[in-house]
Amino acid sequence: MDLKEKLNTLSKSPGVYLMKGARGEVLYVGKAKVLANRVRSYFQSSRGVTPRIASMIARIVDLETIVTGSELEALILENNLIKRHRPKYNVTLRDDKNYPLLRLPIKEDYPRLEKVRKLKQDGARYFGPYVPGGGLREIMGLLRRIFPIPNCTIEIDGKLDRPCIEYEIKRCLAPCTGYQSKAEYAEMIAQLILFLEGKDKALVKTLKTQMQQKSDALDFETAARLRDQIRRVERALQHQRITSSKLEDQDVIGLARDKTLAEIHVIFVRGGKVIGRKDFFFEQVSEISDEALCAGFVKQFYHKEGLVPREILLPFELEEAPLLQQWLSSQSGKSVHLRSPKRGKKKDLLQLAKDNAENGLSGQKKVRSGGQAELIMLQALLHLKKLPTRIEGYDISNIMGTHAVGSMVVFENGLPLKSDYRHFKIKTIEGANDFGMMAEVLSRRFRKKEGSDAETETKQPDLILIDGGLGQLSSVDPVLQTYGLGAIDLIGLAKERGERFERVFLPYETEPIALPPGDPATHLLMRVRDEAHRFAVSYHRKIRSKAMTETPLQKVEGIGPVRRRALLKHFGSLKKIREANLQTLKDAPAMNVKSATAVFEALRKIN
Repeated sequence: MDLKEKLNTLSKSPGVYLMKGARGEVLYVGKAKVLANRVRSYFQSSRGVTPRIASMIARIVDLETIVTGSELEALILENNLIKRHRPKYNVTLRDDKNYPLLRLPIKEDYPRLEKVRKLKQDGARYFGPYVPGGGLREIMGLLRRIFPIPNCTIEIDGKLDRPCIEYEIKRCLAPCTGYQSKAEYAEMIAQLILFLEGKDKALVKTLKTQMQQKSDALDFETAARLRDQIRRVERALQHQRITSSKLEDQDVIGLARDKTLAEIHVIFVRGGKVIGRKDFFFEQVSEISDEALCAGFVKQFYHKEGLVPREILLPFELEEAPLLQQWLSSQSGKSVHLRSPKRGKKKDLLQLAKDNAENGLSGQKKVRSGGQAELIMLQALLHLKKLPTRIEGYDISNIMGTHAVGSMVVFENGLPLKSDYRHFKIKTIEGANDFGMMAEVLSRRFRKKEGSDAETETKQPDLILIDGGLGQLSSVDPVLQTYGLGAIDLIGLAKERGERFERVFLPYETEPIALPPGDPATHLLMRVRDEAHRFAVSYHRKIRSKAMTETPLQKVEGIGPVRRRALLKHFGSLKKIREANLQTLKDAPAMNVKSATAVFEALRKIN
């Protein structure tokens, strides 16, 4: 069925539509309350259409529609598809990381705080996000000074013979030995939750009551500890509470624009306290309206962000606000409101977010203007065919061919684009063959995947940098020729033996180009090479560490992490598990006849 026939058979139900190009790549993903009306509107008249949309329409050769039960379902599906395909004509977030949270497993007898990046429906309490990550380290240090919660991982049962050094320096009250009772520990956790929720008045009142009770009971040591704790709480809150005496949970979104660039700044307020802030930078958005940019950001950011506050302050009202509120409320399990206040303290908060967005945008422009100069100098120095706006750097890491991995890092406009970084676990090369490994990595990078977007077309580099000399280049150049990418500039960066300075190697050139030390273009190439090396080494260490800690139990079918931990805890070592008979294994915690038999037979085969 061709495009015209599809346009004539569109459903009048809610749904999602995908506009596709000649190679099957997804150009745009959108949602509609009435699919037929929305999709046909693109092809009915060119009046009032922006050049960006006109360019997209000219490239459309096919479309796909998915009918949904409601507009809300369409919104959710639209988010998922944008995240999967990252279409060229959609507003897309490059920062796809999950942000640091604090997790408190309150169902445990002795819950301890841990840093996580994913929210799960596991009955635990989550607090955050704390952005940047340094903010989380700071709050963890503060919490441990105020609330002496254990930071170890041992099982707490109150039966340990003696406490560790943490007890001696008053960073823990040693519940592991029974010095702190279960009831006292629970009381401390309740106080911690009050603090994290911003309910400081209730917390201070509780602590003062306890201090008076201990003083009346002549327990002056405990009363003094509570007094010091109250002072630390009051001092901490004095610095933190800068927004309101109320206990709002809010995200405040500010927007700044300049021609093709835009910056969104989010301030995270929890319990009336600013706990973090984050900048998001967008390029080539001159034809995207403020509302479309802001609405696209809200959809994608809260699609992945676990903790949705009760209130989101926006610089202007959104036409989609009612639908977005319904979706966000379903995401968080509580009522969520999108507001755009015109006066008062909340308006002041929006102005603060806008000021921060403008500062961030100004900084991005300065960095990019400097980066542009570096790129121009680099192009002139190496006589490159194109301005190296997108540079991809590659490296290999292995020890005598074992646990071999490759890395790809990306720099755009002289800055790292971490959302496009990739790791490769070497699959086809055995032994210490760095040249073959590099060829495999480049082949996998540029190979077109069946049924997916043509990656080589949508994200083609201007310059490929290999960590190495002529040997590495000779293995990579044929790969590029195979995929019709011989026009892309390819260089190797390395020091010649006995030389102090970097040299650039080119395919089919025997003499390298000496790079002037201290030159900005030299520094840019070194940054790309060093980042590729760092990224490869970190992944290699992770793979090697995982391999070293693997046990034969991990290869037994039906024995997951919970059963492995239970077995090791019960028997004490892998050796004792091997020595156990079948009946003993059946009687072990978390085991049954089937799992015990699997372990018994598997470990004997290994022996």
